[in-house]
Amino acid sequence: MRKSRLKPILLKDYRITIPASFFSMILGLAGLGSCWRVAAKLWHLPAWIGETIMLLTVAIWLVLLLLYVSKWLWMREDALAEFQHPVLCCFIGLVPVSTVLVALVIAPYSRAIAVALFVVGAIGQLSFGVYRSGQLWMEERKPETITPILYLPTVAGGFVSAIVASTLGYREWGVLFFGAGLFSWLALESIIMHRLYLLEALPKPLRPTLGIQLAPPVVGCVAYLSITSGQPDAFAQILFGYGLLQALILLRLLPWLFQQPFAASYWAFTLGVAALSLASLRFVERGMTGVMEELAVLLFISANIVIGSIALGTLQLLRRGKLLPLPATSDRSK
Repeated sequence: MRKSRLKPILLKDYRITIPASFFSMILGLAGLGSCWRVAAKLWHLPAWIGETIMLLTVAIWLVLLLLYVSKWLWMREDALAEFQHPVLCCFIGLVPVSTVLVALVIAPYSRAIAVALFVVGAIGQLSFGVYRSGQLWMEERKPETITPILYLPTVAGGFVSAIVASTLGYREWGVLFFGAGLFSWLALESIIMHRLYLLEALPKPLRPTLGIQLAPPVVGCVAYLSITSGQPDAFAQILFGYGLLQALILLRLLPWLFQQPFAASYWAFTLGVAALSLASLRFVERGMTGVMEELAVLLFISANIVIGSIALGTLQLLRRGKLLPLPATSDRSK
């Protein structure tokens, strides 16, 4: 009897390389799911919609994590090239940050799993943020490498960890993470604004990363609300106001931003868009009335349209085989 010549199919045979930036999908989807959780309480909307989004978030996170780990196992040169890249390396911080957010997703169902994921993710984001910041302090940087992506390792990590720590009942840790995120944001904001105002414009492929500019004030606002109680104070409203300003500037820039054809990089907008909506919903939940109630409705609808459109566009890219990049070290002749 002849032995079969069929080789076993292994994940490494597919030569799929997943950029760390793809984990921005988790931030946007988890943010939208959180909006639906609050909206369901405020306006008696179907709770299953938010939980379905959260379930989808966990499923996508698991797939991305598996593929990203396989990249380090079987395409190490690609992984190292990304790790050493002066711009793209900061996206690696999204891997532990997304893990922290998945803890928030799972918290209503299993506190033990949520706490475990939070600890792993928080330690991971803090370790990478410390490593990357130290590297920035030691190395000379070219102006063109200064982009809003710099916010991801320390600012996004600090604010998201503050939100989840407080949600899990660790408010003291939440305050510490909030402080780390807040002052990292203020320090980086001056550098990034200097680059945007005074130096050459961002090249087309990097323009969607300006969507990250919206995230710090509004994610910071949600983080601040998570470590405080009662009627939202003036500082929370100040953070929200600055976030609204960033959103209006981005709206004014849309024709210029859209010169870059749609790509997965547009997920950079989703964390800020979701957090802007979530902050307004939290304000209403905490007792604010008047114009904030109207803003909450408008921003919630907008978040669903923006994130839903980006998700549909991503599915179209996947269907056409244009979502995943070729591995840098793969043999194109095969």
